[in-house]
Amino acid sequence: MKSYKTLADIQRDLSTGSVSCIDLVDLYLGRIEAQPHLNLFIEVFADEARQRAQLIDQKLAEGTAGKLAGLVIGIKDVLCYQGHGLTASSRMLEGFDSMFTGTAVQRLLDEDAIIIGRQNCDEFAMGSSNENSHYGPARNPVDPDRVPGGSSGASAAAVAAGMCHASLGSDTGGSVRQPAAFCGTVGLKPTYGRISRWGLIAYASSFDQIGPLTQSVEDAALLLSVMAGPDGHDQTAASESVEAYETKLSISPKKIGYLKEAWEHPSLSPEIRAQLDTSIAKLEAEGHEVVPVEFELLEYVVPCYYLLTTAEASSNLARYDGVRYGHRSESAQDLSETYLASRNEGFGQEVKRRILLGTFVLSAGYYDAYYTQAMKTRRLLRDGIYKLFQSCDALLLPTTPSTAFRIGEKSEDPIEMYLSDIYTVLANLTGVPAISVPFGTDSQGLPIGVQFMGRPFEESTILGLGQQLAQS
Repeated sequence: MKSYKTLADIQRDLSTGSVSCIDLVDLYLGRIEAQPHLNLFIEVFADEARQRAQLIDQKLAEGTAGKLAGLVIGIKDVLCYQGHGLTASSRMLEGFDSMFTGTAVQRLLDEDAIIIGRQNCDEFAMGSSNENSHYGPARNPVDPDRVPGGSSGASAAAVAAGMCHASLGSDTGGSVRQPAAFCGTVGLKPTYGRISRWGLIAYASSFDQIGPLTQSVEDAALLLSVMAGPDGHDQTAASESVEAYETKLSISPKKIGYLKEAWEHPSLSPEIRAQLDTSIAKLEAEGHEVVPVEFELLEYVVPCYYLLTTAEASSNLARYDGVRYGHRSESAQDLSETYLASRNEGFGQEVKRRILLGTFVLSAGYYDAYYTQAMKTRRLLRDGIYKLFQSCDALLLPTTPSTAFRIGEKSEDPIEMYLSDIYTVLANLTGVPAISVPFGTDSQGLPIGVQFMGRPFEESTILGLGQQLAQS
């Protein structure tokens, strides 16, 4: 069977009968079975996916199928799907099943998407490499000795490896865009609130956003159209009208600013910088005006991000105490020991590190010195980005400072690992939409990602720019 770049290509063949949903599901199941060494799926819904494919084939024959008919998608193991396992790749939730289906997942199902399985990730979405999983590290299909990125690393890798047509991940500080760059896929983080978070296990509630990982910008736009919109279950879900983003990919010339500080940062690989320069030339050839802009606060984004997200994580993960649900230690003799032993056994090293840091940040005597100052810095970052958007329609910057690094290369140095998020966390701190699109490779053949950030709820602009860059 031929490879498909877009869902539109799949649906054209479905309409002629040259392929069926059953054929597609069997194709992806075969690829999953053939590549177990990548460790991308925690659970595969093989029988269920085939049954759903038969149902959708029947709906296609009757002319009643939804707009996502033929889409086979995987979901990150932090998204609720009723009656299916949900562990956030943690021992803490081992054996837990979702009691409801989250809004984003349900909206995909309502349009006849087929969910093929749940995908590995960094534990509780905390990580930049997909090495912090109870189920072991996921691997990059481009080079299995390298990480796929995190925390949605397996979701991006599954798309790149052809195990599903698309994946659904979550992005708290780049967890969709960074893996997309490392694996050579498209990764979209919508505006905060554009997609409901109901049914997403919380890491840092004021940062988390669900986003798609796809082979094309066109499909990312379509999935956004389906999932976006207000939701009575989530009061932070925005009420702004939803566009048919997939029909808005042809855009007029824009003014694009590129961050001088990002280009000049010592962490940026020279090969990525060269590809960014090429991307500027491509954009200018399309009629866009690309100008340098200054953002002197870039050095503050990583410490600000980790102070605030660990504080929120400390609060959000307090509920996992071994009493109500989740892992309970068999060695505990009383309530205090139950709390201590259950959390110590249930959480991995990186999650413990972030809980401890967040608890310290929120503790008496340090709250004002750290948390309050970080909140003030977040406001300065937001104001600075909004000021740039007064003169620019979008911002251009790298997705990552390097291409995919080797498994274990940074695991002993948390600071170096955290600094790999320097170009992605800004969009989460400020709530604006951002997209990573693949643009060339380095000398080792590893994918490079280029990132666009846009004004709040102007996803059409960055999708259009991403489409032009991907097609040029």
